[in-house]
Amino acid sequence: MSESPPEEGYDHAAVERRWQEAWDETDAYRTPDDATDPTYVLGMYPYPSGQLHMGHVRNYTITDAYARYRRMCGDSVLHPMGWDAFGLPAENAAKERDTNPRDWTLDCIETMRGQMESMGFGYDWDREVTTCTPDYYKWNQWLFERFSEEGLVEREAAEVNWCPNCETVLADEQVEGDDERCWRCGTPVEQRELDQWFLKITEYADELVDGLDDLEGWPDSVRQMQRNWIGRQEGARVSFDVSGRGEVEAFTTRLDTIHGATFFALAPDHPISEELAAADDDVRRFLEEEADPDGDEPNGVATDLTATNPATGEEVPVFVADFVLSDVGTGALMGVPGHDDRDHAFAEKMGVDIVPVVAPAPADGEADDGEPTPPDVSDAAYTDDGVLVNSGEYDGLASAEARERLTAAIDSAESHVQYRLRDWGISRQRYWGTPIPVVHCDDCGPVLVPEAELPVELPEFVNTTGNPLDAAEEWKRTTCPDCGGEAVRETDTMDTFVDSSWYFLRYVSPDLGDAPFDVDRANDWMPVEQYVGGIEHAVMHLLYARFVTKVVADMEMLEHREPFERLLAQGMVQLDGEKMSKSKGNVVSPQRIVDEYGADTARLFMMQAAQPERDFDWSEEGVRSTYRFLTRLKRTVEAFDADAADASGVDPDDPVAAYVDGEVDAAVAVATEEYDTLTFNTALREAQGLVSTLRNYREHADGVDDAVFRRGLTVAVRLLAPVAPHLCETLHEELGGEGFVVDADWPASDADVETAERRRRLVENTRGDVRNIVDVAGIDEPERVDVVVAPDWKHRALEIALDSDAPNLVGELMGHDEIREHGDAAADYGKDLQAEREALTPALSPDAEYDALTAAAWLVEREFDAPVRVLRADEADDSVARKAEPGRPAIDIAE
Repeated sequence: MSESPPEEGYDHAAVERRWQEAWDETDAYRTPDDATDPTYVLGMYPYPSGQLHMGHVRNYTITDAYARYRRMCGDSVLHPMGWDAFGLPAENAAKERDTNPRDWTLDCIETMRGQMESMGFGYDWDREVTTCTPDYYKWNQWLFERFSEEGLVEREAAEVNWCPNCETVLADEQVEGDDERCWRCGTPVEQRELDQWFLKITEYADELVDGLDDLEGWPDSVRQMQRNWIGRQEGARVSFDVSGRGEVEAFTTRLDTIHGATFFALAPDHPISEELAAADDDVRRFLEEEADPDGDEPNGVATDLTATNPATGEEVPVFVADFVLSDVGTGALMGVPGHDDRDHAFAEKMGVDIVPVVAPAPADGEADDGEPTPPDVSDAAYTDDGVLVNSGEYDGLASAEARERLTAAIDSAESHVQYRLRDWGISRQRYWGTPIPVVHCDDCGPVLVPEAELPVELPEFVNTTGNPLDAAEEWKRTTCPDCGGEAVRETDTMDTFVDSSWYFLRYVSPDLGDAPFDVDRANDWMPVEQYVGGIEHAVMHLLYARFVTKVVADMEMLEHREPFERLLAQGMVQLDGEKMSKSKGNVVSPQRIVDEYGADTARLFMMQAAQPERDFDWSEEGVRSTYRFLTRLKRTVEAFDADAADASGVDPDDPVAAYVDGEVDAAVAVATEEYDTLTFNTALREAQGLVSTLRNYREHADGVDDAVFRRGLTVAVRLLAPVAPHLCETLHEELGGEGFVVDADWPASDADVETAERRRRLVENTRGDVRNIVDVAGIDEPERVDVVVAPDWKHRALEIALDSDAPNLVGELMGHDEIREHGDAAADYGKDLQAEREALTPALSPDAEYDALTAAAWLVEREFDAPVRVLRADEADDSVARKAEPGRPAIDIAE
């Protein structure tokens, strides 16, 4: 059971209710249609399950914080929200509750919209899209028909993944795990042959994979996942003459190894394999009982056939092998066990010869001493490129050159590029989806519904087994648009990834009635500058969205060929190291957190807990700590009399005020850089550190400079406003700010981030060193603390060391007169620099270091209740000064 928030906390409910009402009344987040190239910030829209979970809250807080930040920087911002509202879960829920998917879905949307509003997300709700409404899915149908006109739609019988529980087809990407289970319900997937509708994504395979190189704002992991899924391989097709069966084509990326091909293998469902099974009991038994494409080890069965290696003329045995796949390559392969790990394991198991035909090439700089030595492949394959051996006239050729020459020399060989990617099967045998706008006529075949008759709307839901559209007889029976004869509507509906493949375009003109989107506006507003969502969509949604964007561009409806400029795949919210899920009973309710601590607390805790792309553990203590911080901040602002604040500048003779003012500038500079890259945890640490500095400053014995203090509070509030907007609106108002804080200017700073961080490091290291000395020496009440800055020559030595690549650094340093004159001390310091060479970092100049320590001395004085002197090296006792180094001053404490 969770603890209640501390009694001294602020009334978060009243604060949040007030500002949410104010934002709503003024349309604070509306993006006008005449906006010029707004910054487009978007979180992947959710499936309306009925309740927000912590993953939703984290995703949408990231986009909301970034959208608010960009708005404070002066951008016009487009930040919409909608609903991925079709899908089998709603249909199943409706069946279980004896209702209909539409009502169920709309009720869930209403609930989740209310929860989003309670989180303070700044959406332009005028742009809301709901994909299950006819005014949206009409355009799915329209696009389907345009794709058909472009030759990108086909219908054919295909073996499909069938979930018997969901009673629907699944795309390859929706089959998960080695045991091939439905991504929605976990039921083992079966194979069936059905007539299916496909979008020909393979036509864009090359552009889809090549375009990944230009998506520099995407995570490398996501780009690699898409490359792997598209699976482009460049190689050659080559035919082996199989005894009594004619030429059988195989694909290989390593034609240079063909002289080492010592067996030929066929997929279990290759036509020859199936013919063999009818006459050969061993083959039949293998296919029925043993073949396991997902097994840990390759397995197969020998046949009576042989195949002729076209390069050597030798006969090699033919096997039926379960690691050969009919949908990869040609369903047949040449086995080269000397140079492929899988082939090697199979050859060992089956007693097939293993012959090396590629040897390592001489390393750069090594002499080529004649013929290369064949590698030992008895225990493991040699899989790298190299130079050919045991390959007749091709011996000595590099692998790349050998591939070219062999392709030209072998009659049946030709260059070929193949892909793992298959066309996108969009047919789903269910009710709750976009009806495919086709009718089937016995005379005319499949015919597109005329555009004027779109949308083809769903009929009333019938609670039945299987596909309810098959039971909707009145809806299903129609006439053929071409001949006027009797026809039957297509009863498959579209995969819901069709909805999400272009929804980001609909946001630019959600009410447009005569086109899916306003072309001019889309060209101005696209691409999405920052997209945020789960990495589980790396292959499916993101790949399909890229494909549809390219097709739409080729239809001259869009100038952009990529939909998302930058992508952030946010990490999971966990509890005790495990993903939150209802089945595990470890779900933390966002609504409960909002009720007890407020939306700002939930948002701030999530954003400060970890970088957005990292997983992190939910912590109730972390939530309470965040709530206490917000409470302290509110009281700090309330305790400051804004009306009495002096507007004059910083007193140059007040080093403490100068230090605090410098910390304000540093916080702005660092936080701005981190907000730009969505590293919110670091940006928020800056804001919270600034608040801590201001609280310490408020307790300073000599009083505070009101102008500096007010500026510090104003900056802290604005730095926190994108993440904790409700409370910051209140604090902005109390500090005399006009309008909403979301419309306030983002604070400016001329501070250099590197210099600021060096200053910070210097001050924190110095304070830490004083603490360590006091603790180790057991000094209860220091009388004085002296901080001694390193001499100029040591700073010069560090500069030289950072720039030098000389192997003997000490020697190089002693070649400089201003260093050598310090004799043994210089040599000893040079040895230290030599030893730490790889870890050396730049330091402030001697003067900058002295000024920074002088300005920060009050922090040490306040902590240890002792006067602090900052001394240059020539002002201090030599025994102390010699210990000082750049960035690490010497410390002398008098008791």
